[in-house]
Amino acid sequence: MDAAVIVFPGSNREQDIMDALRRSSGKEPKRVWHGDSELPKTDLIVIPGGFAYGDYLRCGAMAAHSPIMREVRDRAAKGTPVLGVCNGFQVLTEAGLLPGVLLPNRTLKFHCFDVHLRVENSQSLFTSGYETSQVIRVPVAHHDGNFFADDATLDRLEDKGLVAFRYCDPAGALTEEANDNGSARNIAGVFNETKTVLGLMPHPEDATDPLQGCVDGKPFFDGIVAALA
Repeated sequence: MDAAVIVFPGSNREQDIMDALRRSSGKEPKRVWHGDSELPKTDLIVIPGGFAYGDYLRCGAMAAHSPIMREVRDRAAKGTPVLGVCNGFQVLTEAGLLPGVLLPNRTLKFHCFDVHLRVENSQSLFTSGYETSQVIRVPVAHHDGNFFADDATLDRLEDKGLVAFRYCDPAGALTEEANDNGSARNIAGVFNETKTVLGLMPHPEDATDPLQGCVDGKPFFDGIVAALA
């Protein structure tokens, strides 16, 4: 599987996600600079975490208009899978590739700790490494991770099975306490209509090696590689 990782000024998780992809695929992903206008032939496009353009104006807003994003939109429209993690999720919502917006955490503080996620839909190339309702533990690192959308959009996401992950407690219960950033309906990640684009705030790439203290994110990347093989 060939993957391309988009790098913006302020990206800081590109190496983490490249390491995770290499562990699962055995191949080194390609780095693509945001100012480029073309993408190489690739099976997967990834927008990593960080602070693209310093999060000026609004998280992801400036990055969504970088030259490479025109090509990302075109590839996504043709069915190439696109994954956005943390800041990448913000970029994808600002680019119109995913619904909703990411607001400041309800605590108004930067969150950097492990969370539990419940897999809501395992029937996608991104989540096929898990079982539906499985609970995993992965880190978060964000200030603007509060997913928001109007009720009609949230109902549509629910009805079409487009919610990928939700914040939960260790037993899988969708509690208010487990939803630290205040996301609507505990939503941590969503798909587009065809489930070929996924955005999520937590960082599965930082839970793929025993040295990271947890490997619950490894099946995420193993599943993607198997689905695209």
